[in-house]
Amino acid sequence: MSRQDRIVKTSIIGIVVNLILVAFKATIGILVNSIAITLDAVNNLTDALSSIITIIGTKLAGRAPDKDHPYGYGRIEYFTAVIIAAIVLWAGVTSFMESWPKIFNPDVTSYTTVSLIIIAVAVVVKFVLGRYVKNVGEEINSQALVASGSDAFFDAILSFSTLLAAIISIFFHISLEGILGVIISIVIIKAGIDILKETVDSMLGERVDSELSRKIKDTICEFDEVYGAYDLSLHNYGPESMQGSVHVEVDDYLTAPEIHRLTRMITTRIFEEFSIILTVGIYARNDKYKSIRDDLELIASKYEEVLEVHGFFVYEAEKLATFDIIVDFDGDRDRVKDKILAEITAKHPEFNYMIIDDYDISD
Repeated sequence: MSRQDRIVKTSIIGIVVNLILVAFKATIGILVNSIAITLDAVNNLTDALSSIITIIGTKLAGRAPDKDHPYGYGRIEYFTAVIIAAIVLWAGVTSFMESWPKIFNPDVTSYTTVSLIIIAVAVVVKFVLGRYVKNVGEEINSQALVASGSDAFFDAILSFSTLLAAIISIFFHISLEGILGVIISIVIIKAGIDILKETVDSMLGERVDSELSRKIKDTICEFDEVYGAYDLSLHNYGPESMQGSVHVEVDDYLTAPEIHRLTRMITTRIFEEFSIILTVGIYARNDKYKSIRDDLELIASKYEEVLEVHGFFVYEAEKLATFDIIVDFDGDRDRVKDKILAEITAKHPEFNYMIIDDYDISD
C-alpha cells in the first residue's frame, strides 16, 4: 500500500470512529445536561473534520510535478496541517467561552449507569485509535496523522477526567463540569498551537535532523575516495520530497571521469537509502601543504566557538590559501575569524588567506 493510500485509510478509520463517538457523547451530554461530555463530543467532531481535510490535502499533495510547480505539490500537506490547527484552535476557544460561565453557575447533571459505561468505552476507543493513528503517522512521516493521533490520546485522558468528575458528582454532589470544561478547552488550544508551530517550522525550514545528517555523511564517507563530507544542506518540498547538496573532500589528482563516477555513485546511494536527491560538490585535497592545514586546524581548535574547519586549498600561482569555517551562532564570528587569520598568517606568512563563512545548518 502506498503512503497516500495508508494516510487515506487511516483517516477514514478515524472519521468513522469519531463520528460514532460524536453521536454517543452528544446524546449523553444532552440527556444528562453535561457541558464536559458535550464539549468532548464537539472535540470528536473536529477530529473527524480534521481527518477529512487530511484526506483532501493528501490527494492534492500527491499530484505530479508540472511546469508551474517543478518540485511537486508535497508542501500542500503542511497547509493542510495549518488548517487543522486553525480548526482545533477555534474549537478550543469556543469551548472555553462556553465553559467559563459554568464554573460560577453550574448546571445540575444527572448521570446514569449507561452514560458512565459509554464514557468508559470511549476512553478505551480513543486511546487505541490514538496509538494506531500516531504509529502510522510516525512510520510514514505524516505530521497530520501524528498530530491527529496525539490529539486522540489527549481525548482519551480528557474523557477519563470527565468520567472521574461524574463519579465525584454522584458520590460527593460536587459539580466539576465548568472547571473540567475549561481544562479541556485549554488542552485543545495548546494542541492547536503545537500543531501550528510544528507546521510553520517545517514550512520555514528547520535545521537538518542531527541523526539524519550523521547517517548521510557516514554513508558518503564509506566511499574510499572520500576524506570527509561537509556543508550538507537539505530542502523539504513535502514529507516525501527532499533535495539537497553536499561537498565531499577528495584528492586533487582525481580526473574528471573519476570524479564524475564518484559523484554519480554517491547520488545514487543516497537516493536509494534515504530517498533524497543530492547534488555533490567537490573540495580538492592537496597534501603538499598538509603542514599548513594541520597548523590551521590546531589553531582553530583553541576556540570553542569554532565547530569545524574544512575545504582547505592552496592556489600556488596566486599565493593564496582558502578554507571554510563554521562558527557557532552564539559566538563572535568576526573576532574569532580575525584571531585565526592573524595566527595562521604569522605562522605561514608565505601565503595570503581567505576565510569563507559557513553556517551551522547540520550536525
